[in-house]
Amino acid sequence: MRVAAIDIGTNTALLLVADGGAGGALRAVVERASITRLGEGVDRSRSLSSAAVARTHLCLEQYARQVRELSPQRVAVVGTSAMRDAQGGQELRECVRLLFGVDVRVLSGEEEARLAFRGAVGGLAIDGRKDCAVFDIGGGSTEVVIGRVEEGVPRIGFAASYNVGSVRLTERHFTHDPPTEAERVTVTQSARGAFMNVPLLPDSSPPVGIAGTMTTLAAVALGLENYDGPRVHGHILPTAELRGVVQRLAAVNLEKRKQVPGMEPKRADVIVAGGLLALAVLDHWTAGAVRISDRGVRWGLAEELLLSP
Repeated sequence: MRVAAIDIGTNTALLLVADGGAGGALRAVVERASITRLGEGVDRSRSLSSAAVARTHLCLEQYARQVRELSPQRVAVVGTSAMRDAQGGQELRECVRLLFGVDVRVLSGEEEARLAFRGAVGGLAIDGRKDCAVFDIGGGSTEVVIGRVEEGVPRIGFAASYNVGSVRLTERHFTHDPPTEAERVTVTQSARGAFMNVPLLPDSSPPVGIAGTMTTLAAVALGLENYDGPRVHGHILPTAELRGVVQRLAAVNLEKRKQVPGMEPKRADVIVAGGLLALAVLDHWTAGAVRISDRGVRWGLAEELLLSP
């Protein structure tokens, strides 16, 4: 069966069209990611701007054309933090219904966390006898999940969503370019405060970090001129090396940051806040490294579509 999953995030809209095999295994046919910054200004205004909606609408039109060409049997569209928090989403809901023939499902924070975990562990060598931690740094929120995968089925012990994300904290705290040390300390303190109730990890297995912040930081650490999903997916990045990457990016202005090998230019303005978020959760766990997954909510959603009656 062929399925299509669209994740309308605060910063990025993502498309996955995949074929399902035996036991729910997925093979990607097409993957696309477009930074539309739907959540631009939402932290302040609590409303989706007309420009952000227009950018996202244009992206979804392109995705819809590709979905029609590939003829999936099932399609699902979800919205995350920006659509949870903001008013003004009716136009986008109508756009989704018209383009894809389905209603957009606005995920709760816990639903987003569970789908992120389900998608993140796919294709990774995860020991089903031990708990695995996954964190998903989005533009508006960060999801943290602890659970295990038993015979291919995710068993969740803890799942929570926190209103700290790369776009939200950049807009809230950064007014200088590059951000000042005081601004970086404020973001770190905000992130640490948010994650205070996250359970500690019982063993030393590297937690899994997903979404654009983590894949971009991994690509920068690897010095990739062009993004290489197979190299990034499963890569283990020492926390000390990650800290060095974040410090290096924080030390230069936006234009120089855009030119760093591995950097997605449209993500360069929010990558420092995203990196500080990652370090805050890893320091909370005293984790010596993080395992990178380039999968996430869209993969969890596709698997859900494939396995649903």
